[in-house]
Amino acid sequence: MSDDLEKKACCTPSNDSSAATRETIVFADTGSTDGMLKLDACTFLMGTESDEAWESDGEGPIRDVQIKEFYLDETAVTNRQFEKFIKETGFKTEAETFGWSYVFHTQIPKSKQATLVKDTVAGLQWWCQVEGAYWKKPEGPGSNLKRRMEHPAIHISWNDAIAYCEWAGKRLPTEAEWEYAARGGLEQNVYCWGDDLTPGGKHMCNIWQGNFPHVDSGEDGYKGACPVKAFKPNGFGFHNMAGNVWEWCGDWWSPSYHLNVSMDNPQGPPLGDNKLMRGGSYLCHDSYCNRYRVAARTKNTPDSSTGNCGFRCARDV
Repeated sequence: MSDDLEKKACCTPSNDSSAATRETIVFADTGSTDGMLKLDACTFLMGTESDEAWESDGEGPIRDVQIKEFYLDETAVTNRQFEKFIKETGFKTEAETFGWSYVFHTQIPKSKQATLVKDTVAGLQWWCQVEGAYWKKPEGPGSNLKRRMEHPAIHISWNDAIAYCEWAGKRLPTEAEWEYAARGGLEQNVYCWGDDLTPGGKHMCNIWQGNFPHVDSGEDGYKGACPVKAFKPNGFGFHNMAGNVWEWCGDWWSPSYHLNVSMDNPQGPPLGDNKLMRGGSYLCHDSYCNRYRVAARTKNTPDSSTGNCGFRCARDV
């Protein structure tokens, strides 16, 4: 396996099943705007041409992008919010249907690894298929959401996120909307807060510190996901748009779609095999996957779920 493939797989391993994909919601304006912020229509500079950019991911070139006014959740959807959806609808997530989900090895108690781990990803043994892992039992049987109701809901596939959006009268943000919101009013900065990862020695997001993939020192205060408002919001008021958990966007993935189409409220390619994800997670580390940068992007199949992936909702005005 190439270094490039290894780095991509460290983000979110794929289920690679042939499960059906739900239809993308392209317009939604009936959901409550509580906990959402409204952003006006604008033109902004999207993408990057930084030396840190992953050329194969299509982070560049920098281009003018126009977006319409929209609402976006201040935070990722929490376990408390997702639980309400489940109670009202009886929805069953794909991780529950498949009977397992991907959990990072350091999140599984060593005493339980022999009984919980179904398999590991070839060449990436830190990603474990854990029997019975899903949003309510993030590390499998024996784990729970005590003290984690304000953490982001995880083990959420793209299809699961769309089901939640349908129930909430909302939709997933487009990639362009997501990046504009994440930039927080800054233009072409590396991170959501500026160009220095730790200004004045202060940690601004939940990512990996230490020796990946073996030791996370937790210098930012967390080893694993953290509460959705654990860190200071960006200039627009959005929390944790860097690190913590990856967030699904509505777009199909393509590293080159944006090169030859209009950048007027872009919606992404009409078809694809993978859905787009943004923001990085608590597993990102400069030595391996620095995708906590605001222009960074990655992908996964719509039915895949992991212990470092969640979502936030958007809504039309």
